[in-house]
Amino acid sequence: MHFTTTELFLIAMLVIFTVPWLVWRLLRTDNYAPLVVVQIVGGILLGPGVLGAVYPDLYKTVFTADVITALNGIAWWAVMMFVFVAGVELDLHDAWKNRVETGTTAALALFTPLLFGCAAAAFLMQWNGWEGPKGKDWQVLLGFGMSCAVTALPILVLFMDKLAILRSKLGQRILRYASLDDIAIWGVLALILLDVERLGRQGLFLVVFTLAAWAMRKLFKRVEERDRWPLSLIWLAFVGLSADWSGLHFMVGAFLAGAVIDSRWFDQKKMDLFRDHILLAVMPVFFLSTGLRTRWDMGGTMVIGAALLLLLASVAGKLAGVGIAGRILKWPRGDAGLIGWLLQTKALIMIIFANVLLDRQIITPTAFTALLLMAVMSTMLTIPMVRPMLAKRAT
Repeated sequence: MHFTTTELFLIAMLVIFTVPWLVWRLLRTDNYAPLVVVQIVGGILLGPGVLGAVYPDLYKTVFTADVITALNGIAWWAVMMFVFVAGVELDLHDAWKNRVETGTTAALALFTPLLFGCAAAAFLMQWNGWEGPKGKDWQVLLGFGMSCAVTALPILVLFMDKLAILRSKLGQRILRYASLDDIAIWGVLALILLDVERLGRQGLFLVVFTLAAWAMRKLFKRVEERDRWPLSLIWLAFVGLSADWSGLHFMVGAFLAGAVIDSRWFDQKKMDLFRDHILLAVMPVFFLSTGLRTRWDMGGTMVIGAALLLLLASVAGKLAGVGIAGRILKWPRGDAGLIGWLLQTKALIMIIFANVLLDRQIITPTAFTALLLMAVMSTMLTIPMVRPMLAKRAT
């Protein structure tokens, strides 16, 4: 049977939205794998390494070059909007009020797993197959290290809301630590992407962005909220395009576009709905698009082994860093473990981070696959580990 490109695209969309939702609902995975995690796993299973290996003809029939191109376009815009919202919701006022405690914790929670991750990467790089054709040793090491240090702030918010601690003092503390680390993540990504041949463009981008951000903030203060929403999307597209033109990648631009806009300029309920609608309506396409980029060229055993090593470095590094902060700041017993397990949540932001490294050919598809598996396992560990700690804390 012959299908048109439109029909194949809609078949792919049908699978993207149906299969993960059925698995999530029928198996009731919410306590260890919320829908977003099931969608990420679904993307991996629908990729060339699983579906493509088991049913190659089916895979080639549905996921043609034209279909993949269409899916990628939706995925790019979806993840740009998601990262933009993360930037808008970044609130550093509370972090500044508690700067000593927040700075100490955020620094240790970031740099300790970063070092652990770099050590794991150095071990893995004894074998070929991890460094992309345009990657340098230091970029790969720092990329792996930062992947182990990342905290997925949007997923962390979702988890803490589910655990009923988001609006508590503990929840607000954790958000402060994660917010500072969120800034560092994008700063490190910009450092990795610095291109000597494009330094002039990147310098021009920073100048133009600074002036444009000043003008945009002035404009936002003058217009009503109903005009701020369409203006936000125009601003997002402009900064994303400018950043990509300069060599910094459109994802860095998306975060910067949101970071210079104050969340207080928007109704919080509407912003929450906007983020939820992005997750519901378009982010599943990004998850599938991500899954289509996975490769198992070095063999399943090697890739899974690398993912487990990176997971160990990530979790151990985060728990150690937060544990040291807890001792320095003399936290109550149990706080460090609880906070450490929540901050090691990886999905989404780490996947976005790794996608950028793959786009720039700094890492290989095999390395990307290992990082993706690590992110999924890290996220699935969070709620099962944290829930008993919260119950003990409540007694």
